[in-house]
Amino acid sequence: MPAIPSHSGAARARSWWGWGYTDAHPGDAECTAMGALLPGTRARPLPIPRVTDLSIGRPAATPPPALAHLVTAAPEARAAHAMGKAYRDVVRALRGRPGRIPDLVARPTDNQQVADLLDWAGEHGVAVIPFGGGSSVVGGVEYRGDTHRAVMSLDLTSMNRVLEVDTASRSARIQAGALGPVLEDQLRPRGLTLRHFPQSFEFSTLGGWLATRAGGHYATGHTRIDDFVQSLRVVTPAGTGTSWRLPASGAGPSPDRLFLGSEGALGVITEAWMRLQERPRYKASASVAFADFHHALDAVRAIARSDLAPANCRLLDPGEALLSGASHDGSAVLVLGFESATTRVDGRLTDALDLARAHGGRGKAPTPGRDAPADAAVSAWRSTFLRMPYLRDGLARMGAVVETFETAATWDRIPALVDAVRGEVGAAALKATGHPATVNCRLTHVYPDGAAPYFTVAVAGRPGVEVEIWDDIKAAASDVLHRHRATITHHHAVGRDHRPGYDLQRPEPFALALRAAKNALDPHRILNPGVLID
Repeated sequence: MPAIPSHSGAARARSWWGWGYTDAHPGDAECTAMGALLPGTRARPLPIPRVTDLSIGRPAATPPPALAHLVTAAPEARAAHAMGKAYRDVVRALRGRPGRIPDLVARPTDNQQVADLLDWAGEHGVAVIPFGGGSSVVGGVEYRGDTHRAVMSLDLTSMNRVLEVDTASRSARIQAGALGPVLEDQLRPRGLTLRHFPQSFEFSTLGGWLATRAGGHYATGHTRIDDFVQSLRVVTPAGTGTSWRLPASGAGPSPDRLFLGSEGALGVITEAWMRLQERPRYKASASVAFADFHHALDAVRAIARSDLAPANCRLLDPGEALLSGASHDGSAVLVLGFESATTRVDGRLTDALDLARAHGGRGKAPTPGRDAPADAAVSAWRSTFLRMPYLRDGLARMGAVVETFETAATWDRIPALVDAVRGEVGAAALKATGHPATVNCRLTHVYPDGAAPYFTVAVAGRPGVEVEIWDDIKAAASDVLHRHRATITHHHAVGRDHRPGYDLQRPEPFALALRAAKNALDPHRILNPGVLID
């Protein structure tokens, strides 16, 4: 994947096969050390895959001269756009089996070019896979099947500018291909921020967040990308549409809601007016330890139901706390954080700590101050949180199977759901591999009526069948979620990997309406085939 500017402006090379930057991947020695923690893994890591080792044929389609300058068939670009960054994608790349590699990669720079590319693709039966940062972990940016004569990846990252800023309404019109850091760098001089920071922030785009209804890093309040949308511009094979900018409206079903979460199956989001916020000036954070995870759940529910609205309210079970370095004594750890652009937040943190202590938590507030430093547990968790995707790829090189998945359910179901996932998914991993699995849980987002548990599964695999084992674990997890009426995904989208669970979750009348929308907007069935609907 081509180099992109870092925060400092220097170019860093993106990995075509794994997460993030190539210079941030763990080396062989670190991979070996991690593998030693999972008995049954390889003695040494699999080698880093090379594009030159892949079998990449000639493109099955050629764009017309008028579009040729927007399109490349270079092997490096095609390989970098063949898959997302799920565990199964990483392992397929390591094994030299990345699946269907796109014939072409297109990089439009404006709305008309997107429309022209869709027109050509529709006339010639070319599947179009909208592509932002490529960070999908659910099979959302790859082509599966053989229905179309050719496949084109539509990379929007050249459409990356903040086009207008309306300071009176505190909003901005932003092109959808803007990566997180690129977007924030353009807003920072005005003292504004979108305040949407998913773990994939560096490697995902505004359009990707919108198309997948992404959840941000913040645990309460306005954290989902849906909450920030004023208006969308969408290019479809049937035409281009732009919704009105409004603070709110009761005029029928929302046109924006049709495309939020549509994952490129109905149209290509090219621009959006987004609600902004002032950059925070006051911050405070602390951690709270709990001897009992279920008491910790009670504490989190009490905080979520208060009007304190912490920016971070992330509960780590003992395994997750140990993995992140937040705790080494078997405690669960609650990471709390508050921020504001206008008022001090020390008092809100103190009140949240009081609620946590009332449910058996152990913790103290930091020394009051405008920028009180985070305590050791908070700092350890934050560091591990950002590095975790790289460590997952290192474990994959050691033959470990690593799966992460998230969900959401109402509070009355959360305790039984967490226990069922730990027991049943752990049993499925043991059956598939013959090795005991580690199954950890954390709460990433909390609401007055429920929470979003995020699970991590790690187990030594069997050489050559890691993807099949991953599929078995995914199926077991999806079955547990369905039986407990928990959503198949809270913020990672449906893609292709979650389709079976999504088909069971959605009401059939809605499925009928979605199919009708697909037929009307994409009559040639070229947009991201297999995502959401057939």
